[in-house]
Amino acid sequence: MTHSVKQAIVQGETSLGIEFGSTRIKAVLIDHHFETIASGTYEWQNQFTKGYWTYDLREVVQGLQAAYQQLQQAVQQTYGVTLQKIGSIGCSAMMQGYIVLDQYGEMLVPFRTWRNATTAEAAAELTSAFQFKIPERWSIAHLYQAILNNEPHVAGIRYMTTLSGYVHWLLTGNKALGIGDASGMFPVDETAKQYNEDMIQQFDRLLEGRGYPWTLQEILPKVYTGGKHAGNLHEAGARLLDPSGSLQAGIPLCPPEGDAGTGMVATNSVRKRTGNVSVGTSVFAMFVLEKNVSAVYPEIDIVATPEGSPVAMVLANNCSSDLNAWIGLFREFHEAMGLKPDMNQLFSVLLSQGLEADADGGGLLSYGYYSGENITGFAQGRPLFVRSPQSRFTLANFMRVHLYSAFAALRLGMEILTGQERVNIDRISAHGGLFRTPQVGQRICAAALNVPVSVLSTAGEGGAWGIAILASYMIHKEPNESLADYLSSKVFCNMEGQEVAPDPTDVDGFALYMERYTKGLPIEQAAVDHLLENRKRGELG
Repeated sequence: MTHSVKQAIVQGETSLGIEFGSTRIKAVLIDHHFETIASGTYEWQNQFTKGYWTYDLREVVQGLQAAYQQLQQAVQQTYGVTLQKIGSIGCSAMMQGYIVLDQYGEMLVPFRTWRNATTAEAAAELTSAFQFKIPERWSIAHLYQAILNNEPHVAGIRYMTTLSGYVHWLLTGNKALGIGDASGMFPVDETAKQYNEDMIQQFDRLLEGRGYPWTLQEILPKVYTGGKHAGNLHEAGARLLDPSGSLQAGIPLCPPEGDAGTGMVATNSVRKRTGNVSVGTSVFAMFVLEKNVSAVYPEIDIVATPEGSPVAMVLANNCSSDLNAWIGLFREFHEAMGLKPDMNQLFSVLLSQGLEADADGGGLLSYGYYSGENITGFAQGRPLFVRSPQSRFTLANFMRVHLYSAFAALRLGMEILTGQERVNIDRISAHGGLFRTPQVGQRICAAALNVPVSVLSTAGEGGAWGIAILASYMIHKEPNESLADYLSSKVFCNMEGQEVAPDPTDVDGFALYMERYTKGLPIEQAAVDHLLENRKRGELG
């Protein structure tokens, strides 16, 4: 086996997937059997700077190089060869957000991420104009808000893209974007597989008289569907990715995609009537629709699969950040006791405690709102834990409530799809770090959504593996073979999964928790109103 993998590496019969997640940059190299043969990671965090959530784009390059170097070293150590040839490459990242460049390719303003809830006015105006839901985090909402704010940088824009599109441009020079990620910049047309032309023209009419030297079509990346060739790694891109000089230029790249699209691929959920849940800093559920929804809902976004089919997306801005912060506190306690904690064990033990809890969480209440929450209407957030003297304050209940809170806002959006729109969901595939601990995340998610939840053996690999699969699909697909068929017949045909059905006791307990959660939203609002953001140390009085 090692010999055949080594041969595949030497001959370039591999695909590389690189994903820029909210807390981790990951590179995954797969062979032609879709098995991960090497990987590398780089941890990073967003910063709240001058009123915006952002990442320093210099760290994009630093993290990209660090993750690739770690992968490169793993190949050398495991197989005794230097990585020089790769069959195909794909880049993925957090969807949406706002990256704008001038004519020289320089950043005009710091990267404004999907996490910002600063575009309410623009999103509302565009939703009304298009009669199509424009979420606050979409690129077009950020652009229009900057226009409404009369921000001077707007006149200098020559290219607007997402993080995956930016990295792809650095590596290839091609201003390209996969249709799934593009559908989080601007609405797309399912038939034409391009931006919605009528809405493009509507937007340009909104800008008449402002004197900008561009039209919207001119500054957007070109849209590509899954399987298309979206450029080659140029020499500068090869040196950017691998400063050691070993990696050869000329490698084909697939269209860059967002984490929603790669999540669909990683869970085999691109066919109509399939769905998936992706858990991380945010949590979102996606369902490939048989027919369009009947109305415009504030809680439901319409995006696209990597092939361009319409998808109903329910996204909550906050999921695991507060849970991770509490586990970090337990880590500090270990260290204060003179112990060296194993973080995998710490996560496993603490999360598993949640399964021993009272079904409703013992009367405890948590809001993991590190940022604003679109589904419940919060422009800002304050992580909050509340209990009454009568609450059963145990470790098990404490952990269960924070697990419940991670899915609570998502549940509110899901009730519209399953209730008002009668979308039938047979089962959901799930992926993300929370599902690495056996049973726990699945059981809580199944209770929250009241449907069976399946986790595949690739769940821990997530979007980096998903974009590697899309890169592989580009070079290995049969003529006219759809992505859905490629996944079902080749990638997932022998892959084992584990399904957990909703436990009726958990379902009833979660329903009770949701009553407490919705009634307690004014408490969260009071925290936003009265608990100010931390000022700089020198400003504290």
